[in-house]
Amino acid sequence: MRFETLAVHAGAEPDAETGAVAPPLHLSTTFRHGPAGERQAGFEYQREGNPTQDRLEACLAALEGGERALAYASGMAAMQGLLESLPNGSEVLIPDDCYTGLRVLAREFLPLRQIACRTVDMTDLDAVRAAMTPQTRMIWAETPSNPRMAVADIAALADIARAGGALLACDNTFATPALQQPLALGADVAMHSTTKYLGGHSDVMGGALVFAKADALYETAAHRRHITGGIASPFNSWLILRGARSLPARMAWHCANARRIAEFLGTHPAIAAVLYPGLASHPGHAVAARQMRDFGGMLSIRFRGGRDAALRFAARVRLFTNATSLGGVESLIEHRASIEGANAVSPPDLIRMSVGLEHPDDLLADIGQALD
Repeated sequence: MRFETLAVHAGAEPDAETGAVAPPLHLSTTFRHGPAGERQAGFEYQREGNPTQDRLEACLAALEGGERALAYASGMAAMQGLLESLPNGSEVLIPDDCYTGLRVLAREFLPLRQIACRTVDMTDLDAVRAAMTPQTRMIWAETPSNPRMAVADIAALADIARAGGALLACDNTFATPALQQPLALGADVAMHSTTKYLGGHSDVMGGALVFAKADALYETAAHRRHITGGIASPFNSWLILRGARSLPARMAWHCANARRIAEFLGTHPAIAAVLYPGLASHPGHAVAARQMRDFGGMLSIRFRGGRDAALRFAARVRLFTNATSLGGVESLIEHRASIEGANAVSPPDLIRMSVGLEHPDDLLADIGQALD
C-alpha cells in the first residue's frame, strides 16, 4: 500500500458499532469491568489505555513501519520516557546540534538517573565511532537537526550502534514519516513531537515513540508511561490522528514552498548562508537525497549583518509570524538564540523558518520587503 493511502486509512477503520467513517472520540476515563476486575472490552482506566489513543498508535506504527507505538502528552514526555527507560549507568550520545529541550534534559535531569550524555557531531561518522564506549547504550540522532539543519546518515549510524551493542533512536519530527522512515534504515526507535507536522494545525500537543520491535525496551517504556502518566489525552490523540490523514498532501506543499524560498534567499546579498538540505550546496544534500523522499518545510538562514540584521528582518515580516514551534499551516519564524535564553548555542545571526501552506508568491513578497 502506498504511503498516501496508508496515511488516510491507518487507524481510521469505520467504527464497528455505528459504521461511522470518521474515527470516534472516546473521552471516558474509566471502563466497566467485572466484579473481579475482568476487562469486558479490553480497557479499564484511561491511563492504561483508551480506544482513541490505540487508534493513533496503530496509525503511527503503520506510517513509520514499526511494530508498536506509544503516544505521549508531548515530545519532551516521549524523549524522557525513552531515555529514562535505559538502565542506570547508561551513556547516550546526542547531537551537538539538537532541540534545546534535549540538551536541558541531558544536563539537568538524566544525571539524576545516572544516565550520562555526551555530545558529538552526528554528521562525522569517525567522530561517532571514536565516541563509543562500553557504556554507550544509545545513539540519539536528529536529522535534519534543529536549527542548523544538519543531516545525519541514519543507516551508517545504525551500523555503528549495532557494532557497539547500542541502540539508535532518531528524532524524525522535521522530516515526518512522509519524507523519511528511520526504522527502515536501521534505527530502533523513531521519536516525534506530534505537536508539529503530524498534528499540523498548531492546535494540539503530543509526542510519540515508534519501535521497530515490540521488545523489552518497548515494554519498559510502556510500563513507565502507564505508571508516570504521560499519556496523550483522547482529544489530543483524535486531533493528531485527524492531522495524520492529510500529512502527505501537506508535506508536499510545505516542501515545494520551502524549496522556492531557499532558492530565492540563496541569491540575496543580505544572506550569508541558507541551511536547507534540498540545496545542492548543503553539505548533507547527498545523504538527504538518499534517505529522504523530499527535503522538508524547515530551513534556517544566517545574516551577513549578524544578530542585528537577523532581528531587523524578524521585526519587519508581515505574513510570517514570530512564534515558537513549527509544522503548522501558517508560516513562522524564530530567532532561536533569543528563545534558547542564557544557555543559547544557536548562532546569533540565525533565523529559523517553518514554511507554511500560503501561496509561495505571497511568502516571497513578504521576505523580499523585509530584506529590502
